[in-house]
Amino acid sequence: MLITLSTAFVFGLITAVLVWTRRVGFGTALAVWLSGFTIASTGLAGPVNQALASALTALANLH
Repeated sequence: MLITLSTAFVFGLITAVLVWTRRVGFGTALAVWLSGFTIASTGLAGPVNQALASALTALANLH
Protein backbone atom coordinates (compact mmCIF):
# COMPACT_ATOMS: atom_id res chain seq x y z
CA MET A 1 0.00 0.00 0.00
CA LEU A 2 1.40 3.35 -1.07
CA ILE A 3 0.87 6.39 1.13
CA THR A 4 1.71 9.82 -0.23
CA LEU A 5 2.14 13.03 1.74
CA SER A 6 2.54 16.54 0.42
CA THR A 7 5.80 18.32 1.14
CA ALA A 8 3.82 21.16 2.73
CA PHE A 9 2.38 18.68 5.25
CA VAL A 10 5.77 17.09 5.95
CA PHE A 11 7.51 20.42 6.52
CA GLY A 12 4.58 21.61 8.64
CA LEU A 13 4.95 18.51 10.77
CA ILE A 14 8.70 19.05 11.11
CA THR A 15 8.12 22.67 12.13
CA ALA A 16 5.54 21.59 14.72
CA VAL A 17 8.00 19.08 16.20
CA LEU A 18 10.72 21.74 16.35
CA VAL A 19 8.40 24.10 18.22
CA TRP A 20 7.19 21.30 20.52
CA THR A 21 10.78 20.41 21.46
CA ARG A 22 11.60 24.12 21.85
CA ARG A 23 14.37 24.05 19.22
CA VAL A 24 12.87 27.13 17.55
CA GLY A 25 10.67 29.92 18.83
CA PHE A 26 7.14 30.73 17.75
CA GLY A 27 8.22 33.70 15.58
CA THR A 28 10.71 31.62 13.66
CA ALA A 29 8.18 28.83 13.19
CA LEU A 30 5.62 31.33 11.91
CA ALA A 31 8.11 32.71 9.38
CA VAL A 32 8.97 29.18 8.21
CA TRP A 33 5.31 28.23 8.00
CA LEU A 34 4.30 31.30 5.97
CA SER A 35 7.25 30.99 3.61
CA GLY A 36 6.41 27.32 3.16
CA PHE A 37 3.00 28.21 1.74
CA THR A 38 4.64 30.72 -0.58
CA ILE A 39 7.38 28.40 -1.81
CA ALA A 40 5.21 25.30 -2.14
CA SER A 41 2.58 27.20 -4.16
CA THR A 42 -0.24 25.54 -2.27
CA GLY A 43 -3.81 26.75 -2.42
CA LEU A 44 -3.05 29.18 0.39
CA ALA A 45 -0.10 30.77 -1.42
CA GLY A 46 -2.20 33.59 -2.90
CA PRO A 47 -3.86 34.72 0.35
CA VAL A 48 -0.61 34.33 2.31
CA ASN A 49 1.27 36.45 -0.25
CA GLN A 50 -1.46 39.11 -0.10
CA ALA A 51 -1.41 39.13 3.70
CA LEU A 52 2.38 39.44 3.81
CA ALA A 53 2.32 42.23 1.22
CA SER A 54 -0.36 44.07 3.20
CA ALA A 55 1.60 43.69 6.44
CA LEU A 56 4.78 44.98 4.82
CA THR A 57 2.93 47.92 3.27
CA ALA A 58 1.41 48.78 6.66
CA LEU A 59 4.85 48.62 8.30
CA ALA A 60 6.39 50.78 5.57
CA ASN A 61 3.70 53.43 6.03
CA LEU A 62 4.18 53.76 9.79
CA HIS A 63 5.74 57.12 10.56
